[in-house]
Amino acid sequence: LPAALPALPLELTVLYNSLLFTAGASDIAIKGEAEGIRQGLLRVLEACGACGQDLGMEELWEKVLQEVTVEELQAPLHRLGALQAAWWLAASRLGSVADLFQLLSTAEHPGRAHCSEGQSKLLSVIKAWQVPPEGASLPLVQSAKDLKEILCTAAAFLQGLQELEAGNFPTALSLLQEAAGGFCSKKTLAQIYTCLGCCAQQMGKPQTALQHLKQALQVDFQCLPALSHVAAVYHELGETDAELQALTLLYEALGKNPPAAASSSPYFLMRTELLVHTPVLTSLLRHHCPSEVKYLLAQRCLQDGRVADAVEHYLDFLSLLQEGLQQQV
Repeated sequence: LPAALPALPLELTVLYNSLLFTAGASDIAIKGEAEGIRQGLLRVLEACGACGQDLGMEELWEKVLQEVTVEELQAPLHRLGALQAAWWLAASRLGSVADLFQLLSTAEHPGRAHCSEGQSKLLSVIKAWQVPPEGASLPLVQSAKDLKEILCTAAAFLQGLQELEAGNFPTALSLLQEAAGGFCSKKTLAQIYTCLGCCAQQMGKPQTALQHLKQALQVDFQCLPALSHVAAVYHELGETDAELQALTLLYEALGKNPPAAASSSPYFLMRTELLVHTPVLTSLLRHHCPSEVKYLLAQRCLQDGRVADAVEHYLDFLSLLQEGLQQQV
């Protein structure tokens, strides 16, 4: 059907809902471009007698937001813009997200978008964005208000990880704390606390690191990487008993295969964990295999002169290796 202005608000809302269902239908992180958004924007331009086939996504958004001034299209376009931001956050295109929200805020209130002091530009422009009012006639499967909260949390988390990787620990700490106060599941919150613990450890604050890592385990005891970081901090402090206890707990937890705990957070189709998947996060949340932990236990016992315990652990380690030979460990 040719694009028609009266039908476009409904068309864009259906597109918004269907993209949310697509994202939420699987627990796999969002990847690639949202081709549906591109088609939706081209339909808007077509209805307004313009063309944008040759433009990249950033230029396309700029053209649409500058040229389309029809009042009825503003709210659906803004909601679609927030969804575009989710796709770009998942691809770690933070600059593109900041530019898009700058455009959205300028379109809403010309000359108003600006950065507040002490906050990153990205977070400032997302927070400055005015959530469009929701018409009763067009139901949304996830409100734009909830989507904005998730974008703020994911943006703070992603920027915190970037700063952590770059060695800017005080800035990373501040951004990760902002993310911890945001909108996410218990599993994601435990991951944020784990990253906070790693950040504090690298700042030379082992006691603060332990507090954050214990918070991670209180929120979600299945966040086993937090337990391995706890052992590493105790090792750094020279507290061998506590380190061995943490490693033993980790080994026992790895041996069990508990059912995934149901999240007590409200269920959303677009969730923070779908947007945050970077190599630095994968590295910080790396899962140890049981033989690795058993080897560490043996090594630490031997270093501390606990020879009998070390022998037991080494024998267990050897039997784990023999079992693993069939599984290509």
